[in-house]
Amino acid sequence: MSNQVFLLPDLGEGLTEADIAEWKVRVGDTVTIDQVVVEVETAKAAVEVPIPFEGTVISLHGDEGSTLQVGTPLITVSGTPAAHEQYREEEKAGSGNVLIGYGTSEDTRRRRRRVGVTREVTRPEPNRAGVAPRVISPVVRNLARQNDLDLSRLPGSGPGGVINRADVEKALAATPETADAQRIPIKGLRKAVADKLSTSRREIPDATTWVDVDATDLLAARRAINATLDADAGVSLMALLARLALAALKQYPELNSTVDTERNEIVRYGHVHLGIAAQTPRGLVVPVIEKADSLTTVELARQLRDTTALAREGTLPPARLTGGTFTLNNYGVFGVDGSTPIINHPEAAILGVGRIIDKPWVVNGQLAVRKVTQVSLSFDHRVCDGGVAGGFLRLFADYLENPITVLGRL
Repeated sequence: MSNQVFLLPDLGEGLTEADIAEWKVRVGDTVTIDQVVVEVETAKAAVEVPIPFEGTVISLHGDEGSTLQVGTPLITVSGTPAAHEQYREEEKAGSGNVLIGYGTSEDTRRRRRRVGVTREVTRPEPNRAGVAPRVISPVVRNLARQNDLDLSRLPGSGPGGVINRADVEKALAATPETADAQRIPIKGLRKAVADKLSTSRREIPDATTWVDVDATDLLAARRAINATLDADAGVSLMALLARLALAALKQYPELNSTVDTERNEIVRYGHVHLGIAAQTPRGLVVPVIEKADSLTTVELARQLRDTTALAREGTLPPARLTGGTFTLNNYGVFGVDGSTPIINHPEAAILGVGRIIDKPWVVNGQLAVRKVTQVSLSFDHRVCDGGVAGGFLRLFADYLENPITVLGRL
């Protein structure tokens, strides 16, 4: 006696895997040659699998509902090697369907064929026409039940109208929500945005980090600055966010870079060409302010105002939408607190700012109501590690909480 491992046999029709629907034996049971030990389900049928040798069941290689690949272990028995060899010889001799007649006589094989290897099970509930749907295995029934699918309404594509797993999956794919859905072509600006974001997700190993920030003093600083300026020359909140981000980038220039994949090099830029994510009637665009790091706060505010106005009007030259090295995204205008922004390929980082709202905050050991926001940074892990990204974001947050000390020297 020796242990014999029976592999999941070739199921025919190009099928490469099957689900275990129901074990017919348990560990410790004694099996005989050609005894059905398991029912498996493929995409096309339920199949009863007989074993080609006899002995005691040692191991079942899979639970009911699990998927096995053809040629992988199915069941192990302590059996007779001679029976196993007989099965192999008959298979080589072309005895027919490998799932029937293992190690048996011709008469036995005929008897097995009459019984059949595909078992059709009918549900007791008839459909509206009074005909009960024909399903093939517990796996199919469970799949339909889990998805609230009425099998009585489903036509079967199997022999004799049997409903198989492929029929259920096809029905689930054609749900009512999509059957009459409107289809909108992805083209123009939307296609350009989709292609760029897809490229980013495909090529950049990105990570995101975030922190909550007390922005009370930032809003106070803006009011103080604008009190000294003409009404038409006011500094926007976005301009102050950009100015403080540029100051933080001076300390962490690794994030103002890109990866040259062809030469396997990191390219670090000498200036920050700042991209500003802007929602327009035509969709999301990212206009670029060249050498933003060389502008004063008032100059930066003016360029931001003019650039976003042109972008919303759709009159911004295409050249102004390319060449960015770092992007700032104020998604707080949509009333959301946080986000994991997608890097604007081929840049290495994007900084996001959420809405500013009143929240309880501890100041000098005392609970107070403060203006709080959440800031996040998505970065290309190829250009830096979490220490650099976290250091930049923490510095930017510190600048937001103490803006006057920074703005006073810029």
